[in-house]
Amino acid sequence: MIKLDIAKALSENAYPGRGIVIGKSPNGKYAVTAYFIMGRSVNSRNRVFLETEDGIRTEAFDPSKLSDPHLIIYSPVRVLENTTIVTNGDQTDTIYDLMKEGKTFEESLRNREYEDDAPNYTPRISGIMNVENGNYDYAMSILKSANGNPDCCQRFTFTYSNPINGNGHFIHTYMGDGNPLPSFEGEPEIVSTYDDIDEFTDILWKNLNEDNKVSLFVRYIDIESGKAETRIVNKNK
Repeated sequence: MIKLDIAKALSENAYPGRGIVIGKSPNGKYAVTAYFIMGRSVNSRNRVFLETEDGIRTEAFDPSKLSDPHLIIYSPVRVLENTTIVTNGDQTDTIYDLMKEGKTFEESLRNREYEDDAPNYTPRISGIMNVENGNYDYAMSILKSANGNPDCCQRFTFTYSNPINGNGHFIHTYMGDGNPLPSFEGEPEIVSTYDDIDEFTDILWKNLNEDNKVSLFVRYIDIESGKAETRIVNKNK
């Protein structure tokens, strides 16, 4: 698989939807993740990311414009001990609760499916990062319909041990704009990462489509110390 420049990958896709990047900085010091949301409707665009005690949550920027909280209000990021969970929906809580009970990442998602937003049947994308005692590994998942057929839920999990410096994996809900929206295809794309969190945040935000981007979360975790640094950017201010 060809490694993509993340700026180019984003700038050439007007509507990747929601996306997760997980990887490792070029200098090998940081576990890197990013999550962004986009929107085409007033309801979807009327959101911001807010930091919480164990991650972030989405919230209506203008409560009077919130027409349907279903599928748009959730906690995209939560931390369970040394594991950071990043997803595009309320399956964050499913993963958190079941992993807390001893289930694996993959097992925790077995009772979840794609979103119930026909005719798009938006994929549920998820990732976990394990950082402990100087070691780092991560996994990503996508639950999707069978080429738009809701009768079958296709489940794919990708695991990455001993991640390569400078590489990230990028999974997003849609291949591009359309009606219905075409679901992501294939395995997560290999993309570039950066040593500096502010540079990475700036590159991601600047290259997301100006009309459709809503919010961005970026976190760097020092692999040796476990200390995390976070950036949040909201279009609505």
